[in-house]
Amino acid sequence: MDIWTEIKITVPVNDADTAGAIANMCVPYGIYTEDYSDLEQGAQEIAHIDLIDEELLQKDREHAIIHIYISPKDNPAEAVSFITERLVSEEIPFSIDSSSCNQEDWINNWKKYFKPIPIGKKLLIHPVWEEKAQAQDRIVMELEPGIAFGSGTHETTKLCLAALEDYIIPGCTMLDVGCGSGILSIASLLLGAEHATGVDIDPLAVKTAAQNGEMNGFSAKQLTLLQGNLVDKISGTFDVIAANIVADAILALSKDIRRFMKDGSIYLISGIIDTRAAEVRRALEALELRMIRHEEDNGWVMMAFTQ
Repeated sequence: MDIWTEIKITVPVNDADTAGAIANMCVPYGIYTEDYSDLEQGAQEIAHIDLIDEELLQKDREHAIIHIYISPKDNPAEAVSFITERLVSEEIPFSIDSSSCNQEDWINNWKKYFKPIPIGKKLLIHPVWEEKAQAQDRIVMELEPGIAFGSGTHETTKLCLAALEDYIIPGCTMLDVGCGSGILSIASLLLGAEHATGVDIDPLAVKTAAQNGEMNGFSAKQLTLLQGNLVDKISGTFDVIAANIVADAILALSKDIRRFMKDGSIYLISGIIDTRAAEVRRALEALELRMIRHEEDNGWVMMAFTQ
Protein backbone atom coordinates (compact mmCIF):
# COMPACT_ATOMS: atom_id res chain seq x y z
CA MET A 1 0.00 0.00 0.00
CA ASP A 2 1.34 3.41 -0.95
CA ILE A 3 2.29 5.75 1.88
CA TRP A 4 1.15 9.34 1.80
CA THR A 5 2.88 12.32 3.41
CA GLU A 6 0.98 14.33 5.99
CA ILE A 7 1.86 18.02 6.19
CA LYS A 8 0.71 19.94 9.28
CA ILE A 9 0.64 23.74 9.21
CA THR A 10 0.22 25.51 12.55
CA VAL A 11 -1.02 29.13 12.42
CA PRO A 12 -2.79 31.58 14.74
CA VAL A 13 -6.53 30.88 14.92
CA ASN A 14 -7.41 34.21 13.31
CA ASP A 15 -5.37 33.23 10.23
CA ALA A 16 -6.78 29.73 9.87
CA ASP A 17 -9.20 30.51 7.02
CA THR A 18 -6.55 32.21 4.90
CA ALA A 19 -3.97 29.52 5.60
CA GLY A 20 -6.53 26.83 4.86
CA ALA A 21 -7.30 28.37 1.48
CA ILE A 22 -3.59 28.44 0.65
CA ALA A 23 -3.12 24.81 1.71
CA ASN A 24 -6.14 23.74 -0.30
CA MET A 25 -4.46 25.00 -3.48
CA CYS A 26 -1.95 22.15 -3.14
CA VAL A 27 -4.45 19.29 -2.99
CA PRO A 28 -7.68 18.65 -4.92
CA TYR A 29 -9.11 16.30 -2.30
CA GLY A 30 -9.56 18.63 0.65
CA ILE A 31 -8.02 19.39 4.01
CA TYR A 32 -9.05 19.29 7.64
CA THR A 33 -8.38 21.83 10.36
CA GLU A 34 -7.99 21.41 14.12
CA ASP A 35 -9.39 24.51 15.82
CA TYR A 36 -10.28 24.40 19.52
CA SER A 37 -10.76 28.13 20.03
CA ASP A 38 -14.52 27.80 20.55
CA LEU A 39 -14.53 24.35 22.13
CA GLU A 40 -17.00 25.08 24.96
CA GLN A 41 -19.43 27.03 22.76
CA GLY A 42 -19.33 24.38 20.08
CA ALA A 43 -19.89 21.59 22.57
CA GLN A 44 -23.00 23.30 23.88
CA GLU A 45 -24.45 24.47 20.57
CA ILE A 46 -23.66 21.42 18.44
CA ALA A 47 -23.38 18.46 20.78
CA HIS A 48 -25.55 19.94 23.58
CA ILE A 49 -23.15 18.80 26.29
CA ASP A 50 -21.41 20.57 29.17
CA LEU A 51 -18.89 17.89 30.12
CA ILE A 52 -15.79 17.95 27.87
CA ASP A 53 -12.95 15.44 27.87
CA GLU A 54 -9.94 16.68 29.87
CA GLU A 55 -7.58 15.97 26.96
CA LEU A 56 -9.59 18.29 24.71
CA LEU A 57 -9.55 21.01 27.34
CA GLN A 58 -5.73 20.92 27.25
CA LYS A 59 -5.62 21.68 23.51
CA ASP A 60 -4.05 24.91 22.26
CA ARG A 61 -6.85 27.48 21.89
CA GLU A 62 -4.72 30.13 20.16
CA HIS A 63 -3.52 28.13 17.17
CA ALA A 64 -5.12 26.01 14.48
CA ILE A 65 -3.47 23.04 12.77
CA ILE A 66 -4.23 22.49 9.09
CA HIS A 67 -3.64 18.98 7.77
CA ILE A 68 -3.09 18.11 4.13
CA TYR A 69 -2.04 14.81 2.62
CA ILE A 70 0.27 14.52 -0.36
CA SER A 71 -0.08 11.41 -2.49
CA PRO A 72 3.03 9.44 -3.48
CA LYS A 73 2.66 10.65 -7.08
CA ASP A 74 3.37 14.22 -5.95
CA ASN A 75 6.46 15.81 -4.39
CA PRO A 76 5.87 16.99 -0.79
CA ALA A 77 8.84 19.38 -0.95
CA GLU A 78 7.15 21.38 -3.70
CA ALA A 79 3.92 21.62 -1.67
CA VAL A 80 5.88 22.85 1.35
CA SER A 81 7.67 25.41 -0.83
CA PHE A 82 4.37 26.72 -2.21
CA ILE A 83 2.70 26.95 1.21
CA THR A 84 5.73 28.58 2.81
CA GLU A 85 6.02 31.28 0.15
CA ARG A 86 2.32 32.08 0.32
CA LEU A 87 2.19 32.26 4.12
CA VAL A 88 5.27 34.49 4.22
CA SER A 89 3.73 36.83 1.65
CA GLU A 90 0.55 37.04 3.73
CA GLU A 91 2.68 37.74 6.84
CA ILE A 92 1.12 34.81 8.69
CA PRO A 93 3.26 33.28 11.47
CA PHE A 94 3.47 29.51 10.95
CA SER A 95 5.32 26.28 11.46
CA ILE A 96 5.25 23.25 9.15
CA ASP A 97 5.85 19.60 10.01
CA SER A 98 5.57 16.49 7.90
CA SER A 99 5.27 12.86 8.87
CA SER A 100 3.97 9.41 7.87
CA CYS A 101 7.04 8.22 5.99
CA ASN A 102 10.73 8.95 5.78
CA GLN A 103 12.24 10.95 2.96
CA GLU A 104 13.60 7.96 1.09
CA ASP A 105 10.19 6.28 1.07
CA TRP A 106 8.29 9.20 -0.42
CA ILE A 107 10.99 9.89 -2.99
CA ASN A 108 10.82 6.31 -4.21
CA ASN A 109 7.01 6.32 -4.21
CA TRP A 110 6.91 9.61 -6.11
CA LYS A 111 9.28 8.25 -8.74
CA LYS A 112 6.70 5.66 -9.77
CA TYR A 113 4.44 8.47 -10.98
CA PHE A 114 7.08 10.75 -12.52
CA LYS A 115 6.72 9.94 -16.22
CA PRO A 116 8.29 11.55 -19.30
CA ILE A 117 7.00 15.11 -19.63
CA PRO A 118 6.87 17.18 -22.82
CA ILE A 119 7.66 20.83 -22.05
CA GLY A 120 6.98 23.71 -24.42
CA LYS A 121 7.54 22.89 -28.08
CA LYS A 122 11.00 21.36 -28.01
CA LEU A 123 11.84 19.50 -24.80
CA LEU A 124 11.01 16.12 -23.28
CA ILE A 125 12.02 15.52 -19.65
CA HIS A 126 12.82 11.84 -19.25
CA PRO A 127 13.29 10.29 -15.76
CA VAL A 128 16.30 8.01 -15.92
CA TRP A 129 14.46 5.11 -14.28
CA GLU A 130 11.77 5.06 -16.98
CA GLU A 131 12.01 3.13 -20.24
CA LYS A 132 12.99 5.19 -23.25
CA ALA A 133 10.08 7.30 -24.45
CA GLN A 134 9.11 8.26 -27.96
CA ALA A 135 10.76 11.65 -28.43
CA GLN A 136 8.73 12.63 -31.52
CA ASP A 137 11.36 15.18 -32.65
CA ARG A 138 11.74 16.63 -29.16
CA ILE A 139 15.08 17.14 -27.43
CA VAL A 140 15.34 14.59 -24.62
CA MET A 141 16.77 15.51 -21.23
CA GLU A 142 17.69 12.63 -18.94
CA LEU A 143 16.92 13.61 -15.35
CA GLU A 144 17.39 12.23 -11.85
CA PRO A 145 16.08 15.02 -9.60
CA GLY A 146 16.87 13.28 -6.31
CA ILE A 147 15.69 15.58 -3.52
CA ALA A 148 16.88 18.72 -5.31
CA PHE A 149 14.12 21.06 -6.48
CA GLY A 150 13.54 20.91 -10.22
CA SER A 151 11.85 17.94 -11.84
CA GLY A 152 9.96 19.84 -14.52
CA THR A 153 6.61 19.08 -12.92
CA HIS A 154 6.30 22.31 -10.94
CA GLU A 155 4.72 25.32 -12.63
CA THR A 156 7.73 27.55 -11.97
CA THR A 157 10.10 25.15 -13.70
CA LYS A 158 7.78 24.56 -16.65
CA LEU A 159 7.39 28.30 -17.20
CA CYS A 160 11.17 28.77 -17.22
CA LEU A 161 11.83 25.86 -19.54
CA ALA A 162 9.28 27.08 -22.07
CA ALA A 163 10.80 30.57 -21.97
CA LEU A 164 14.33 29.25 -22.45
CA GLU A 165 13.22 27.76 -25.75
CA ASP A 166 12.63 31.30 -27.01
CA TYR A 167 15.74 32.96 -25.58
CA ILE A 168 18.54 30.39 -25.87
CA ILE A 169 20.35 30.73 -29.20
CA PRO A 170 23.29 28.65 -30.45
CA GLY A 171 26.57 29.74 -28.92
CA CYS A 172 25.13 31.80 -26.05
CA THR A 173 26.11 31.65 -22.39
CA MET A 174 23.69 31.03 -19.55
CA LEU A 175 23.68 31.53 -15.75
CA ASP A 176 21.32 29.50 -13.55
CA VAL A 177 20.98 30.95 -10.02
CA GLY A 178 19.56 28.41 -7.57
CA CYS A 179 20.16 25.60 -10.06
CA GLY A 180 18.71 22.75 -7.97
CA SER A 181 18.80 19.59 -10.08
CA GLY A 182 20.43 21.52 -12.92
CA ILE A 183 17.37 21.24 -15.10
CA LEU A 184 17.50 24.80 -16.49
CA SER A 185 21.26 24.76 -17.08
CA ILE A 186 21.14 21.42 -18.88
CA ALA A 187 18.08 22.42 -20.90
CA SER A 188 19.97 25.50 -22.08
CA LEU A 189 22.90 23.37 -23.25
CA LEU A 190 20.56 20.98 -25.03
CA LEU A 191 18.90 23.95 -26.73
CA GLY A 192 22.26 25.14 -28.09
CA ALA A 193 24.00 27.23 -25.42
CA GLU A 194 27.78 27.01 -25.59
CA HIS A 195 28.24 27.13 -21.82
CA ALA A 196 26.05 27.15 -18.72
CA THR A 197 26.97 28.05 -15.15
CA GLY A 198 24.82 26.85 -12.27
CA VAL A 199 25.08 27.91 -8.65
CA ASP A 200 23.22 26.66 -5.59
CA ILE A 201 23.67 27.09 -1.85
CA ASP A 202 22.93 23.37 -1.29
CA PRO A 203 25.94 21.09 -1.90
CA LEU A 204 23.62 18.15 -2.61
CA ALA A 205 21.93 20.15 -5.37
CA VAL A 206 25.32 20.93 -6.94
CA LYS A 207 26.26 17.24 -6.83
CA THR A 208 22.90 16.23 -8.34
CA ALA A 209 23.22 18.84 -11.11
CA ALA A 210 26.72 17.59 -12.00
CA GLN A 211 25.46 14.01 -12.25
CA ASN A 212 22.55 15.09 -14.44
CA GLY A 213 24.94 17.03 -16.65
CA GLU A 214 27.10 13.96 -17.15
CA MET A 215 24.05 11.82 -17.97
CA ASN A 216 23.23 14.26 -20.76
CA GLY A 217 26.78 14.28 -22.11
CA PHE A 218 28.04 17.56 -20.67
CA SER A 219 31.39 17.83 -18.91
CA ALA A 220 32.71 20.61 -16.69
CA LYS A 221 33.98 22.29 -19.85
CA GLN A 222 30.38 23.04 -20.85
CA LEU A 223 28.65 23.03 -17.45
CA THR A 224 30.26 24.83 -14.53
CA LEU A 225 28.63 24.21 -11.15
CA LEU A 226 29.39 26.17 -8.00
CA GLN A 227 28.22 26.05 -4.41
CA GLY A 228 27.50 29.54 -3.18
CA ASN A 229 24.88 32.05 -2.13
CA LEU A 230 23.25 33.72 -5.15
CA VAL A 231 26.07 35.28 -7.22
CA ASP A 232 28.79 35.67 -4.60
CA LYS A 233 31.11 33.33 -6.55
CA ILE A 234 30.06 34.39 -10.06
CA SER A 235 32.08 36.54 -12.47
CA GLY A 236 31.66 37.53 -16.09
CA THR A 237 28.58 38.33 -18.14
CA PHE A 238 25.91 36.09 -19.64
CA ASP A 239 23.41 36.19 -22.50
CA VAL A 240 20.65 34.57 -20.44
CA ILE A 241 20.28 34.56 -16.66
CA ALA A 242 17.58 32.45 -14.98
CA ALA A 243 16.58 32.54 -11.32
CA ASN A 244 13.84 30.11 -10.36
CA ILE A 245 13.83 30.96 -6.65
CA VAL A 246 11.53 32.71 -4.18
CA ALA A 247 10.57 36.39 -4.40
CA ASP A 248 12.76 37.63 -1.53
CA ALA A 249 15.85 35.96 -2.99
CA ILE A 250 15.08 37.45 -6.41
CA LEU A 251 14.83 40.92 -4.89
CA ALA A 252 18.22 40.46 -3.20
CA LEU A 253 19.80 39.02 -6.34
CA SER A 254 18.46 41.68 -8.68
CA LYS A 255 20.25 44.55 -6.94
CA ASP A 256 23.51 43.36 -8.52
CA ILE A 257 22.26 41.49 -11.57
CA ARG A 258 23.03 44.15 -14.17
CA ARG A 259 26.77 43.68 -13.78
CA PHE A 260 26.33 40.11 -15.04
CA MET A 261 24.26 41.18 -18.07
CA LYS A 262 25.38 42.20 -21.54
CA ASP A 263 23.51 44.59 -23.79
CA GLY A 264 20.42 42.65 -24.79
CA SER A 265 20.78 39.97 -22.11
CA ILE A 266 17.61 38.27 -20.88
CA TYR A 267 16.90 37.95 -17.16
CA LEU A 268 14.29 35.26 -16.43
CA ILE A 269 12.79 35.13 -12.95
CA SER A 270 10.28 32.65 -11.57
CA GLY A 271 9.18 31.07 -8.30
CA ILE A 272 7.13 34.20 -7.61
CA ILE A 273 3.61 33.86 -6.24
CA ASP A 274 1.03 36.05 -7.93
CA THR A 275 0.42 38.21 -4.84
CA ARG A 276 4.03 39.44 -4.96
CA ALA A 277 4.46 39.79 -8.71
CA ALA A 278 3.67 43.51 -8.81
CA GLU A 279 6.12 44.20 -5.98
CA VAL A 280 8.91 42.32 -7.76
CA ARG A 281 8.20 44.03 -11.07
CA ARG A 282 8.30 47.49 -9.49
CA ALA A 283 11.61 46.70 -7.79
CA LEU A 284 13.24 45.53 -11.03
CA GLU A 285 11.90 48.44 -13.04
CA ALA A 286 13.36 50.77 -10.40
CA LEU A 287 16.72 49.18 -11.26
CA GLU A 288 16.15 50.25 -14.88
CA LEU A 289 15.28 46.79 -16.13
CA ARG A 290 12.46 46.51 -18.65
CA MET A 291 9.89 43.71 -18.50
CA ILE A 292 9.32 41.99 -21.84
CA ARG A 293 7.34 38.92 -20.77
CA HIS A 294 4.89 37.96 -18.02
CA GLU A 295 3.24 34.54 -17.70
CA GLU A 296 1.25 32.85 -14.95
CA ASP A 297 0.36 29.25 -14.15
CA ASN A 298 -1.69 28.16 -11.13
CA GLY A 299 -0.71 31.10 -8.94
CA TRP A 300 2.95 31.21 -9.97
CA VAL A 301 4.51 33.95 -12.10
CA MET A 302 7.46 34.05 -14.51
CA MET A 303 8.79 37.32 -15.90
CA ALA A 304 11.54 38.19 -18.35
CA PHE A 305 13.50 41.46 -18.24
CA THR A 306 16.19 43.12 -20.29
CA GLN A 307 18.27 46.29 -19.95
